[in-house]
Amino acid sequence: MIKHIVMWKLLEQAEGNSKAHNAQLAKAKLEALNGKVPGLLKLEVGIDFSATETSMDLLLYSEFEDRAALQRYQQHPEHVAVFPFMQAIRSERRVVDYETD
Repeated sequence: MIKHIVMWKLLEQAEGNSKAHNAQLAKAKLEALNGKVPGLLKLEVGIDFSATETSMDLLLYSEFEDRAALQRYQQHPEHVAVFPFMQAIRSERRVVDYETD
């Protein structure tokens, strides 16, 4: 199984919205991918409530059957369609992909 984790630091204002509103929009857009990509086993999105100096604002946690499923997800048209919005609202992005038994 592959685990794919992405974290974003969001801009205070972007796309005419506040950070909080963009976080909610991003959560909805990303969660809408559930059930649409073969091999995507689980996808959840969390919005940080701690708002500390070292915290990120938004996290995506997802699980895939294998590396090929992760690749399909990354190239899936509905996933690719979310890119422009995510790029417009973020100041930072971090990702970790790893394999488990």
